[in-house]
Amino acid sequence: MKNVIKGLVLFIMIISYCNISAQVDERGYILKVGDKLPDSIILKLTDGSIVNINQLKGKVVLLQFTASWCSVCAKEMPHLENEVWQVYKDKGLVFFGIDRDEPLNVVKKFKKKLKITYPLALDPGANIFGKFANKEAGVTRNVLIKDGKIIFLTRLYDEVEFNALKKKIAEVFAQ
Repeated sequence: MKNVIKGLVLFIMIISYCNISAQVDERGYILKVGDKLPDSIILKLTDGSIVNINQLKGKVVLLQFTASWCSVCAKEMPHLENEVWQVYKDKGLVFFGIDRDEPLNVVKKFKKKLKITYPLALDPGANIFGKFANKEAGVTRNVLIKDGKIIFLTRLYDEVEFNALKKKIAEVFAQ
């Protein structure tokens, strides 16, 4: 009887793991375009201020997951600064870089080195990142949100995908 119970428990664990794995797409995302923004996303910015992303549901929000050790992030961030933030910040874009699991001093130094003016937030333990993607997946990622729903996702820095992101942002602000 014990072996039957152990077998049943093992079977349930395997099925549960398969269901969790099936929810992660090939790029490591847990969420997809059309999904609602996860609840309880509170950002602590490098200047000490706190932002509840869920209170921005009427806004167009871009979240960029990044880290100082990520060379692809460092390559992408100047493009985000110049081609997205500087173009749309006065049109109502709300944009936050979210630094994955690094201390404040490292994030501030990273921001200064790349001459980024958009706000950066801390993500201890990658807990915010884990609401969007598998914690084992990497950065850089961009999540575009309108009216509390995900409308575009990127992974890594690919010029074609980045241009598609810019096009989507332009379309949103043209409406």
